[in-house]
Amino acid sequence: ALLLLLAPAANWADPRARHQATAPALMLAGVYQPGIELDAYWVSEKLDGVRAYWDGRSLISRQGNRYQAPAWFTRGFPPTPLDGELWSGRGRFESLLSSVRKKTPVDAEWRQVRFMVFDLPQAPGPFGKRLELLRELCADQDSPYLSLVQQTRISGHQELMTRLDAVLNAGGEGLMLHRDDAPYRAGRSGDLLKVKPYADAEARVIAHVPGQGKYTGLLGSLVGALVNYFLAVWLGRPFLHRYGRYFLVKEKSLIRAEQFFRRHGEISTFTGRLIPVIRQLIS
Repeated sequence: ALLLLLAPAANWADPRARHQATAPALMLAGVYQPGIELDAYWVSEKLDGVRAYWDGRSLISRQGNRYQAPAWFTRGFPPTPLDGELWSGRGRFESLLSSVRKKTPVDAEWRQVRFMVFDLPQAPGPFGKRLELLRELCADQDSPYLSLVQQTRISGHQELMTRLDAVLNAGGEGLMLHRDDAPYRAGRSGDLLKVKPYADAEARVIAHVPGQGKYTGLLGSLVGALVNYFLAVWLGRPFLHRYGRYFLVKEKSLIRAEQFFRRHGEISTFTGRLIPVIRQLIS
């Protein structure tokens, strides 16, 4: 009995206990490919923010870390679990991430942030029905820091591309498609799709290296490219955020690199292929 009484106190004494939570089971987005029935989907802007899950008491990251939001920020949020993103406007991802990852929140920085909600994870029924409930729920809230992501319908691929161009020209990142009849289920599927001007992850055959002898070096270049690709898919950003400091990769440098590549990715890849050493790495 004494151990049971002491256990909560011991957890509270450990500062990590206040920042860790169970990673939420979230819907993850696939990549849009032309040919699907777009009239079955809702479309919204893909916000360049950070994913956040409201469990009724605190905001939790996709990895299960609690965002240390000020009490006044979440005051008035409903007790109902919500899925959304912390967002402070287009083109402000770097400053947003710096603000929300601080263990001691800065009020002035959090006043620039909004919790943009797009789903009700624990509500039954298809997305269209959950969206109706979400609109009613948000309409009853008076918090200036809680907003509903606008969802609209489109008729086809051309209208989708026109909408994408408008968002990109305004400084946005892309679009999201959410299937109207889809239940909320964790994991990646065709129920939730992202529409961007370039794919987040793809593999290409860059070049073929002639073999020496009978088999030597036959697929060397292809294997090298695939190794880079699968390392990025399996490890990716979470690995660099957690262990990058051991490889002298600072978080601020990683954020700057991501921001730079979003704006200049194509020319950077092309130029990198012309530079010795880097050319061998990416090819």
